[in-house]
Amino acid sequence: MAKKYAALLRGINVGGKKKVPMAELRSVLEGLGHGDVQTYLQSGNAVFSSAEKDPAALARELEKAIEARFGFPVACLVVDGEYLRAVAEACPFPTAQLEGKQLHATFLSEQPGADRFAAIDQAAYLPEEYRLGDRVIYLYAPNGLGRSELGAALHKPSLLKGIDATTRNWNTVAKLVELTGP
Repeated sequence: MAKKYAALLRGINVGGKKKVPMAELRSVLEGLGHGDVQTYLQSGNAVFSSAEKDPAALARELEKAIEARFGFPVACLVVDGEYLRAVAEACPFPTAQLEGKQLHATFLSEQPGADRFAAIDQAAYLPEEYRLGDRVIYLYAPNGLGRSELGAALHKPSLLKGIDATTRNWNTVAKLVELTGP
């Protein structure tokens, strides 16, 4: 039985670099045999259904197909609809009271130990805050991600070494939950 997934591509269509037109991304996914393919926005969000049960295998397959089609590597995270709903439900911040641009979810390819974040003095970044969830970092940035000093600190390569990470604002998270729903 097919399951619904979201593919989250990192670092495409930003500043004219790593251009991946969404119509071509849909074509790549369909060419891999996936059904119900849709894209959302231009920032690398795709939803599809597949009988494959391993999201990591789907991500590796998509990464290879994208590199073959476009000539450059793109890190992809693939998560299923159940996981996306669990991330949304577990959010420690009041999602209904915040603007989507104030709240972000950084999806991670694996669960980091809390010790990786021990050096971050949360009090130094207030009113910004973060919480670690299940393969996700929730970030409250009241002035947006582009101005977030805490967001920059959380994305230092030394902190996330060996982990693929990609961030979406809460509006996008909510839409992906909707698109991967039953």
